[in-house]
Amino acid sequence: MSQNILIIEDDRRIANWVKVYIERAGFSAAVAYDGQAGLAAARRLAPDLIILDLMLPRLGGIEVCNILRRESDVPIIMLTAKETHSDRIKGLDSGADDYIVKPFDPDEVVARARAVLRRAHKEVQQVLTCGAISLNATSQSATVNGRPVSLSPAQFALLAAFMRHPNQVLTRDQLISLAFNNDYDGFDRAIDNHILRLRKQLGPAAPIKTVYGAGYKLVGEDG
Repeated sequence: MSQNILIIEDDRRIANWVKVYIERAGFSAAVAYDGQAGLAAARRLAPDLIILDLMLPRLGGIEVCNILRRESDVPIIMLTAKETHSDRIKGLDSGADDYIVKPFDPDEVVARARAVLRRAHKEVQQVLTCGAISLNATSQSATVNGRPVSLSPAQFALLAAFMRHPNQVLTRDQLISLAFNNDYDGFDRAIDNHILRLRKQLGPAAPIKTVYGAGYKLVGEDG
């Protein structure tokens, strides 16, 4: 059975255009033209992936993304005409797994969809620990001293990369490769913002150290 992709986009021309390419690639596709209809469709259809426009009538894309992220771990690709650094960070921090800026090549959307789905289905159950921090790769959850910590998908991916390579200095490029399999459209400096937010979420327990001129290192018990 083909995987189902939900496209939530208010521009009907773009939505139907993306739908055609998605279906040509062998996926099933459904379309919703506003945020409320998209949220209802996501709950009804339980899609394998959602392509979500940022600027939507009735309910904005960020709000839809936040609600969906509280309810499920469905992969989300944010699709938007906005291209500023802050908008990209806002989209990823709201729970999106990837970000595509208009105008775009529909083949790129298909490629990104495949990459995000591939990552989602490659996840294996694994629990990693470092000091007070524990991370479960299957449930996409993390705890500090046994208490749950709320992390965006980008923050979680970075923490997993650090915890799989303790006491190793990682450059921004290495972090992008390890955390996002190079499927990352943000600026490399945006990694700094993600790490700053990750440290704040983890609190005093965060052992992520800046190695000036080199990158970052998660200091483990042997570090």
